[in-house]
Order: sequence, then structure tokens, then C-alpha cells
Amino acid sequence: MAETDFIVVGAGSAGCVLAARLSEDRSSDVVLLEAGGRDNALIVSMPLAWMQVASTPKFGWGDVSEPDPNLDNRTQPLPRGKMLGGCSSINGTMYIRGAAADYDAWRDAGLGGWGYDDVLPYFKKAETNWRGAGPEHGGSGPLDVTPMKTHPELFPAFLETAGALGYPATDDFNVAQPEGFSIPDCTISHGRRHSTARAYLEPAMMRPNLRVETGAQVRRILFEGKRAVGVEYEQDGQIKVLRARREVLVSGGAFNSPQLLMLSGIGPAQHLKDMGIEVLHDLPGVGQNLQDHPIGLTFWAAAKPNTFESQLRLDRLAANLVRWMLTGKGTPAQSPLTIQGFLRSDETQERPDIQFQVSHVSYAAQPWFPGWRKGAGHQISSGAILLNPASRGYVQLRSGDPKDLASIQMNFLGEESDRVTMREMIRFQRRFFATAPASSCVAGEMAPGPDAASDEAIDAWLRATAMSAAHPACTCAMGTGKDAVLDGQLRVRGIEGLRVVDVSAMPNIIRGNTNAPAIMIGEKAADMILDKSPA
Repeated sequence: MAETDFIVVGAGSAGCVLAARLSEDRSSDVVLLEAGGRDNALIVSMPLAWMQVASTPKFGWGDVSEPDPNLDNRTQPLPRGKMLGGCSSINGTMYIRGAAADYDAWRDAGLGGWGYDDVLPYFKKAETNWRGAGPEHGGSGPLDVTPMKTHPELFPAFLETAGALGYPATDDFNVAQPEGFSIPDCTISHGRRHSTARAYLEPAMMRPNLRVETGAQVRRILFEGKRAVGVEYEQDGQIKVLRARREVLVSGGAFNSPQLLMLSGIGPAQHLKDMGIEVLHDLPGVGQNLQDHPIGLTFWAAAKPNTFESQLRLDRLAANLVRWMLTGKGTPAQSPLTIQGFLRSDETQERPDIQFQVSHVSYAAQPWFPGWRKGAGHQISSGAILLNPASRGYVQLRSGDPKDLASIQMNFLGEESDRVTMREMIRFQRRFFATAPASSCVAGEMAPGPDAASDEAIDAWLRATAMSAAHPACTCAMGTGKDAVLDGQLRVRGIEGLRVVDVSAMPNIIRGNTNAPAIMIGEKAADMILDKSPA
């Protein structure tokens, strides 16, 4: 029976960071278990191809939501990376931390050590920011954070439009109070995706005290009494056991972490009994409190042939692919995002609650060539992301079989306040594109269409099209109340030797993308475990 000091379950955004940092202590042995494979496919490293990668079955878990009662009983795919790097290997590479007030709210709810001043050193420790080291940024961390290039015509036009509507320009979204319009930073290095597998794990794999196992799906955590002492996992058709001398660290993400706890007998007692699982520890909050950011979309015909559609002509695309493979430059080196804004939906909001994004490409875009296949046409797509949803979903077991995917109910737009805000943000998008100079960049609204003017019509559009921003979190939440799964040290309450280290630990979702916070959580957890302070 194999033994190690630390077992890290899941080589995702947080797990790669955690394993790499723990293995810096050469007196500790670390084993990282990843259910998926390597991240070495060329398409994975191409920033432009992220949506294709995210929808490719061999790169993901294949999670699909349960029919959502608030979205006409629609299901939707919920891409989660199943390879080294996890979601940092399939996401849109955007690097957004959230606001200081997000973390201060965690601290004020009783989670000492999680305020903005506490977590900022870990954000800085993680990055080599293109701006260099400073009060808000790190200059020598593993992760390259670089700016997106801007569209020479559309970006200045849309920035001017934002100003005409009263929104300021900003040069950095990763500050204590992010607000206004600009272009975001990304985890891209020399034109290629810089996932946590590339930034953290790859260099660390040279160490003799770190072992990385791929194709290793953990089936359950093993216990002696209420102490976690190892895991059972399947690899190459064989069931194997690995013991942990010190701790088991679960980094499976918002869906897989609560699923593994429940498969191991930790969770809502009645649900576990219904699934035929012996209850080790009744912890009702496991899998509850699921939070994600829904997106409300609009689509516009472009007034000029100046969108990314031109670059998707097959001969141009092929030439740029060759250029990118040789030099890391060209259109494959980033996504065609035009502008982003963090704004408040109304004057009652004390900080931005909406993330507004515009892309100069159709969601249905594909390679095209005259006489071979038609393109989608020159279009502009926009979306408003609700950053502080009131609605809550949940994750449950589908069965007691570890190979079955979890049952996930997003419950988007379940609360009236969410529906009101999303409805108004469809109207905001219309105001934006009706304001000069953005108004000169579009030829008309394609969807939902100008006839969808009433509350009822907009609500029908949202029910039919609202989708996840792929930021699920909070299903193993830290806290002090009876529903809290973890304490402020990320330890599973009532259990010894077991922590959850990923965004499922968030008590409330931050107002921004979740990859950067996942990396911060991995950094902070490593110091907690090793009893260190941030360097």
C-alpha cells in the first residue's frame, strides 16, 4: 500500500498551485491525482480556440445541468476541464480578481484571514504582471498576466460610447475597486495559454518529492474514525489505495468536490441514505449554496466588414495558424473581445454588479471560404453578466456510483431580483448600441430583436437563452453557521485531516471571473498547511 504526506485530488486551477507549492517543502512528499490526461494538445494552448476546447468531450467531464424550471426547463452544458490544469486549460484566459469588498465581506462574516488585505499578497505572489511589481501587482510569480490587444476601430468607439453614457475608462480591472471600461488582462504567455499546469505544475514536476498521476479518478476518501487517511482511486481499470500521512486535500471544483465528499459519506444524511451510502458525518451544507453568474445576451449586425469574421476565412486562418505556431503571434493568440465594463445596474448598488462584454464576432462563427461554406456574417455579440445573483442552486449525487456525474441544478433566475436586473441589462445593451459612436458600428439588432420590448418578451428571451458564465462556486462553503462545510482554514468541519481547496470554498461568489481567485485560494491554502506567511 503506497503512502505519501499529502494527497491532492484534482489538478485544476487550485490543485496544480497547491501541489506545486507544497512540494517546495522538500521534507514533504506530495501526490497529485488527476482523473483526466495531459494538457499537451496543441489546440489547448491556443487562446482563440477556448470555446472549441471547452466543448470537446475528451477535454471535459461532460456535466449537464438538470432541467431548470426558470429557463423553460432547459438543460445546458456546464464545461469543466478534465486534464492537467482543469478549467484553467479550457477557460477564456481572463484574469479578474473581484473587488476588495467581496473578500472583506467574507472576513466580516467571521472568516478571519480572508479580507482583501489578507488575500492580496497571494494574488501578487501568483503573478508576473505586465505592469511590473507594485502595490496591487506582483512581478515575479509563476503566472504570466498580460494585456489583450484591442481592436483599432471598435475599441476606441466603444470606449467613447461608455464615456458618453457616464462610465469612466480604467486601465486596470484588478484593483481594490474595479469599475469602468477597458480591455482585460489574460493568462497568456507569448501567445499561448498559461494554465496552472503550465505555470506551476510543469516546473514542479522536476522535483523528486512530487508525483503526478493522470487517468486516476478518486472514488472515495478513506477514514479511520473521523480522520481522513487516504483515498481509493481507479487507474487503468484497477482499484488502488493511497494513504496520506498528513492530509487529504480535495481540489475538484464546485461540482466534483461536493460529489466526492458525499460519495465518502460526508453530506446531508438523508440524501446519502437515499443513495445507499453509509453516513460518516452529517453535514447538510455539502452541495448546497451553488452560485454562478448568468449571462443575458444580445446580438447585432455589424455596420462594416471590420469584425473577426474576416479572419475566419479559411486561407487567412490557416496562414495565421502557421504564424502562431512558429512565433506565438497572430489572431490565434487571443480571443476577439472588443471591450469590457464593470458597472452598477442602478444607483442603489454600492459597487459594480454587472460585467458587460462585447465581442466582434458571432457566437455561431466558423471557418468559411467562398464556394465551400458560408460564414456567420459580420456580427457583434454582447452579454451582461449578473455578478451578485440572489438565486441558489445545488449539487447532489445521481447515484452512489463514482463514475456517474453529479446532478446539478443551477436554478438560474429563481429570484425575482435576478430577473429584474437581467431584464434591465438587456435594455442597457440596447442603450449602449443606440449611443454614438457605437450606434454607427451596428446596422441593427438581430436578437432578441426590437419587437421584444415588453418585460414579458424580454423575460421570454432570457428564459430561452440565459446561460452560465462558467463560474460555479460555493458548494463546500467556508463559514461559521450550521450550514458551513469548511472552517476558515478550509478544513471540513467535524473531520480531521481533510480540506477542500478550490472555489467551492467561497461562502459567496466574488464579483468577477473565478480562475484568479482559485489560484489565490491554492496559494493561501499551501501557506496555511505549511504554517507559512506569504513571501
